[in-house]
Amino acid sequence: MKLSDLALEEAALKTLADTVTERLKDVRAAMQCELDDVGVGQVEARLPDGTKVATISRTSPKPAAAVTDAEKFLAWVRETYPPEVVSRVVTEVRTAFATRLLKEMTAAGVAQVCDTETGEVHDVPGVEIRATRAASHSVRPVDGGREAIAEAWRSGALAHLAIPQITGQPAGEDGAR
Repeated sequence: MKLSDLALEEAALKTLADTVTERLKDVRAAMQCELDDVGVGQVEARLPDGTKVATISRTSPKPAAAVTDAEKFLAWVRETYPPEVVSRVVTEVRTAFATRLLKEMTAAGVAQVCDTETGEVHDVPGVEIRATRAASHSVRPVDGGREAIAEAWRSGALAHLAIPQITGQPAGEDGAR
């Protein structure tokens, strides 16, 4: 293949990939809004002929302990577990200790830790249990789903899913897709 042919193919594929990626981002955001609004945990993706090609499942973020006020957390550790504080030019809680405490609090679901030696339960200032990522969803094609989608695309059965930047047609039947 000639250099000029490769250059054109790469430029065309890059343009198409960028356009599809941009459209996917918009559709994915719209899907997430619909899943959240309707409260559905799972929906099947079916071709116009009814063939199931994928399952879309909503994922819920799992709460985890996170330090939200480092100064309060440091002050508490300094007072409660002094050997776990390292003083340099900057004073900070030992990373391994903070990781262990956050893991314990995540498992317990509360910003509290129990001193194993004394049995005392401590409220830990500067730490909250909160979602670590936004709600999302996954798309899992069924066996043969990718091939069925490719064939439906080739046959024109998915023409209503137009990407306006490529086809020049409005997306979806009402142009809102």
